[in-house]
Amino acid sequence: MVEMTEMTNWAVDLIGVRKRYRGGVDALRGVNIQVGQGEIFGLLGPNGAGKTTLVKIMMTVIRPSNALGTILGRPIGNSRKLARIGYLPESHRFPPYLTGAQLLNYYAALARVPRKLRKSRSGDLLERMGMSKWANTTISKYSKGMMQRLGLAQALMNDPDLIVLDEPTDGVDPMGRRDIRELLLDLKKQGKTVLINSHLLGELEMVCDRVSILVDGLVARQGTLKELTEQSKEYRIVVDGDLAPLDAQVKSIGGRVMTGAVMLRGHDSEKVNAVIDLLRQNGHLIESVEKRRFSLEDVFVKAMASAATAPNSAAQGQTSRAGSKVNR
Repeated sequence: MVEMTEMTNWAVDLIGVRKRYRGGVDALRGVNIQVGQGEIFGLLGPNGAGKTTLVKIMMTVIRPSNALGTILGRPIGNSRKLARIGYLPESHRFPPYLTGAQLLNYYAALARVPRKLRKSRSGDLLERMGMSKWANTTISKYSKGMMQRLGLAQALMNDPDLIVLDEPTDGVDPMGRRDIRELLLDLKKQGKTVLINSHLLGELEMVCDRVSILVDGLVARQGTLKELTEQSKEYRIVVDGDLAPLDAQVKSIGGRVMTGAVMLRGHDSEKVNAVIDLLRQNGHLIESVEKRRFSLEDVFVKAMASAATAPNSAAQGQTSRAGSKVNR
């Protein structure tokens, strides 16, 4: 059941989204997602986490068992707002007998783009996606990467306010992924909102303002990259010799002894100096001091591990509705 909720300034504001399939399989168990207008938002998660199910609910491809929320300020499924969304499904299929230019014209017509705009817009998008010389070639001759480029072009034909992309770089070569990243950043500059579902964490880390990590049908982590990695800063002090005799003293400072190194959580320079002084006083040579912040992949792996050891941890990571109204 999709219920109405009040208008918001979020581009996407989904509360308590649930989907139970026949046989009692819960794909989504109460997902909260808030996407700000004009941001690039990444949706992460392992296979079977419910990411594509959530995207399909947003696009009314499937019906939720329950959902509160709005998309572009109107209830899920509002026809006027659906017309303002560009959508690239995962593993899409296009009629192989059409040319790239014909396909864009066809989809633009379905989106009620005026005839006068279709040709110029399709030409511009094919040029932007590096597909101009293939415009009059039938799709049956396209590679997978070319299909992805064409799919992204069709998602932009209606000049949407919200672009929903399900695995947009799947099958695309490194140069193509770079082109897509640049396009997404340009869309953001234009004030567009982009929601990306992808398993390529490195790609998302380069373009996303915020991300949400889904695990087992629930949001395990959600926030800006800085927020998600803020608690994952650490120093790695590489030394020679046996550190076991200093284990208790290192722990008292807040560090932990590893083989050939001391790990110190946070970026507290006073504690780092205290550990270095301790090591030198005991005759250890400092080989290097490395300051690092965990990557998005590190956060993802940690979220997965937490969910595996504590089944309720994902529910605890859900963003509360009351605490997410900063843009309202």
